[in-house]
Amino acid sequence: MSKPLPPPASYEAAMEELEQLTSLIESGQLPLEQLLAGYERGAELLKFCRDKLQAVEEQIKVLDAGVLKPWASE
Repeated sequence: MSKPLPPPASYEAAMEELEQLTSLIESGQLPLEQLLAGYERGAELLKFCRDKLQAVEEQIKVLDAGVLKPWASE
């Protein structure tokens, strides 16, 4: 089994890698073993992105005195 890949440097890097990985998986050109590895990496990237978004949401709640306010549309 290969060693785990390092976490992405940022949310944006994770999203870019996830988009590239999605394109590869959807192409249907990956062997089964690589497809499974790609799916596992995609799940890791998705969790990383969700955790980052949750952290930002928590920071916004702190800045807004504990209340998450909806974004104002202009």
